Amino acid sequence: MKLELVVLDGFTLNPGDLAWSALEALGECTVYERTAPELTLERARQADVVFTNKVVLGPAEFAQLPRLRYIGVLATGYNVVDVAAAREHGIVVTNIPAYGTRAVAQMTFALILELAQHVGHHARSVRDGRWSASRDFCYWDFPLVELGELTIGLVGFGRIGRAVAEVAAAFGMKVLAHDMAVASGAVPGATMVDLETLFRQSDVVSLHCPLTAENKGLVNATRLALMKPSAFLINTARGPLVNEADLAAALNAGRLAGAGLDVLTVEPPLPDNPLLTAHNCLITPHISWATMAARRRLMDIAVRNLRAFIAGQPQNVVT
Repeated sequence: MKLELVVLDGFTLNPGDLAWSALEALGECTVYERTAPELTLERARQADVVFTNKVVLGPAEFAQLPRLRYIGVLATGYNVVDVAAAREHGIVVTNIPAYGTRAVAQMTFALILELAQHVGHHARSVRDGRWSASRDFCYWDFPLVELGELTIGLVGFGRIGRAVAEVAAAFGMKVLAHDMAVASGAVPGATMVDLETLFRQSDVVSLHCPLTAENKGLVNATRLALMKPSAFLINTARGPLVNEADLAAALNAGRLAGAGLDVLTVEPPLPDNPLLTAHNCLITPHISWATMAARRRLMDIAVRNLRAFIAGQPQNVVT
């Protein structure tokens, strides 16, 4: 008897440039691009296996899905699934670790470099005819920042933080890092420091830590006040790590030179989010994970996770 597989929100992972064929080979597979909350039960009712990216699954759903035995989260973060409730119902939950390390490190520096060089602004000005009309052979509208010998502070020094440190070192940057899970002292690629030192001394502060109850709002008015007025803040981790009103106020008052954010507290953002109009604030729509290579790795790991479950040896199980 073939397994019934349902992908509840497959569009983000695969908007049409990847194939579902490897999953389809493992069972009768139905892929929905998006699933509204009121459609979750109807679509998952006959499923043995459900894949979700952002569709929430909890006790209310599990009580009405007696066939469900496996949930594959198509992401690293798995807060959309009530894991404890799943365990009580005998449902195995897996996630996709480490698929996007290089992609996120690359995006981190894309944001840093845009803040430092304003490539997009100057390219648009050339298209608008300013260079053709210029009396000089060059012009620039903002101070251009050279990264060599500046200090980058990494909040979180796991796989992604260490990948960012490698890129920073290639630019000639000094690397500071803070991570509660990493012992202080000599760590290859970085000098481990406390948070206050990191915020005070860094020319760029970049967030690479998971969101917890303890670090929600980690970047707030108090810590922003520690930063150099010339410094940049980068967040490719989780939106709620930053108090958005405090960051907007610091940017608009000139107490911080710029920010580059790929994540926000509410996604998509509400129209009144103060960061949408804040001075020198770059916001991208949560795309640091979404390179073709990273999404292909994510798909491959999702398939391997399900194969391992079918073989009775589940891997990447979250607890």
